[in-house]
Amino acid sequence: MTTDVRAVHFDLSEANRAFLDKKLERLAHAKDLIVDLLFAFTKEKQFKCECTVNFRWGAQAHVQETDFDLLPGIEKLMDKLEQKINKEKERVKEKK
Repeated sequence: MTTDVRAVHFDLSEANRAFLDKKLERLAHAKDLIVDLLFAFTKEKQFKCECTVNFRWGAQAHVQETDFDLLPGIEKLMDKLEQKINKEKERVKEKK
């Protein structure tokens, strides 16, 4: 699983990157299902946190979240991302 992180209109600090890496540990159970995670964090009036997940079987999922602070935005994004990955995982299990 490869992870690509982009920050637009601001610099992502080491502390914020470490926080994101810590939150990515929640997805360790699905590490073998995911090819890559593409994160984009944009700062305008609010922080816009987006993530695109590419699954091994060719499916793709996109989630996004906005918040006035970056860390709560990452927290909410990871909650949505975990739900989306679990839903996709169950969908694939049903097809087998």
